[in-house]
Amino acid sequence: MTRTKAAPITDIGASLDEDAPIVLLNARTGKRTAYWAELDANATDPARQALIIHPAANLAEGTRYIVALRSMRDSAGRLIPPGPAFAAYADSPHGAGKVDSRRQAQMNKIFATLEKAGVKRHSLYLAWDFTVASEQGLSERMLHIRDDAFRQLGDTDLDDKRVKGRSPRFAVDSVQDFAACGSDGCQTGENDQVARRVAGRVFVPCYLDESGCPSGATFHYANGASVPSQIPGNERAANFICNIPRSAVSGGRIRKAHPSLYGHGLLGSADEVDSGKLYTIGDDHGIMFCATDWIGLARDDRATAAAAYSDISKFPTAADRGQQGMLDFLYLGRAMIHPDGFAANPAFQFTVHGRTESVIDTRELLYLGGSQGGIMGGSLTAVAPDFTRGVLGVPGMNYSLLLNRSVDFAPFQAIFDQNYPDKLDQQIIFGLLQMLWDRSEAGGYAHHMTTDTYPNTPAHQVLLLASYGDHQVSTWSAAVEARTIGARIRTPLLDPGRSQEKTPFWGVPRMERSPYRGPATITLWDIGPLRTVDGQVEGTPPPPIANVPNSEGVDPHGPDATETAAGQEQLATFLLDGVVVDTCGDHPCYLDHWTGP
Repeated sequence: MTRTKAAPITDIGASLDEDAPIVLLNARTGKRTAYWAELDANATDPARQALIIHPAANLAEGTRYIVALRSMRDSAGRLIPPGPAFAAYADSPHGAGKVDSRRQAQMNKIFATLEKAGVKRHSLYLAWDFTVASEQGLSERMLHIRDDAFRQLGDTDLDDKRVKGRSPRFAVDSVQDFAACGSDGCQTGENDQVARRVAGRVFVPCYLDESGCPSGATFHYANGASVPSQIPGNERAANFICNIPRSAVSGGRIRKAHPSLYGHGLLGSADEVDSGKLYTIGDDHGIMFCATDWIGLARDDRATAAAAYSDISKFPTAADRGQQGMLDFLYLGRAMIHPDGFAANPAFQFTVHGRTESVIDTRELLYLGGSQGGIMGGSLTAVAPDFTRGVLGVPGMNYSLLLNRSVDFAPFQAIFDQNYPDKLDQQIIFGLLQMLWDRSEAGGYAHHMTTDTYPNTPAHQVLLLASYGDHQVSTWSAAVEARTIGARIRTPLLDPGRSQEKTPFWGVPRMERSPYRGPATITLWDIGPLRTVDGQVEGTPPPPIANVPNSEGVDPHGPDATETAAGQEQLATFLLDGVVVDTCGDHPCYLDHWTGP
């Protein structure tokens, strides 16, 4: 695209220039929309190399857009003439007899709209229009199963932030108390930060077509309905693990812990809540983290996920089960804050000075997720009735953008290559699959994550903690999410010369003060440039410009912000108080011992 001078990922603002060779136009408003363009770096045949146009922010739902290509040039800089079919439409009425008259009428509308925007029809190489999926088409399945499941609890008013009706049923399977660590350090059965670990199951209505919602099942649709329904009596026993912080029961009295859901990483499980960083955050700030498997992309789904890339027709299993997974989180959250839920169970009660009481502050629920839990956490936040603040760690959205740019996709790419070897086919498949992904990942819910809330849903705030040069969830995808949800970004972003962009995080307004209270905020954390210190490789390069993963140096996906004292203070303050505090001082936010140039 160098010869054509289409706007690259490093200069998105150029996509809005009057003479931009690619125009992305909102047909309703007539305004140009920002994007970047790239050639697929994974292509093996130049004749089958895809030109990919990425909107800088997700396009408006249910809205018609026009794409126009003009002044396209080949690698030698020669102008590429339009194909004969398109040229016949562009030359109409001279193309009479060479074109379909019905299609000509539609093309004339496209040409007329482009003319009003200053794009002449005879300058075009190609032009077409399309309509973005509607709000209803993207979210109606998830909102329906949410509303139906909470109706079964006796709560139909989900936007008032009040818990009504019954608690979800649950069972406690194990309770493990930890002694404080001794002078010999922490031994088996000892933990200075966790007082008790509780594990069990929450029983959730299952809307998939197999008993218990196993991996590989898809939504059950009765009698041709457009929304899923529950097979009578079908439910899922969603596992949970909760860690009660020691600070909640220390000092001779009970200090109520703030309950928070935790969303785990790619193809992981609820036991990722058993981590040192969460122990520290929980104990220092009085937060009880509880997790369940994010089914659809959990450990039990690994075989199903692999099979989907050998036969794409199986892919609806991931999208459908992912929405059921969102419902599992919502039901777990309701059990955590319902007065007759966890708080009423002896496993979540302690006796101090002869008085037994719950350690859970049931007034408010919170959410923290990382990696996949940061991606899917965006969609969960958009539909959540019981928490209004969520922290999304190392986040992004739009898997069709993410996969080529993630080191995690390598084993699936090998399967994909065996069954769909044509790289052009692969890019078309990614685009088609995004329409299914949108039903369960943040991309399909981003417009309603913090503003323009869904019906029967409260408003939310989010804080994105992004890592610069992330190897697993590309920083570019976090920027797209930030633009889409209207986030403000904390400054200074990066050290001088660190970014390859003409304007780093173009289109994301700056956070002008601290503390900041707004619907959406992003903070960027940097591990520093690739370098060698005392024979040890540290840092990482900027995110690659091409659609390939960053794979050099240390992956700032972890150590990430949640593993630093500054990041933990920032996220906990936001979760508990709803404000973003600048904990990095007068310099960028740093990771992993990097202190700046």
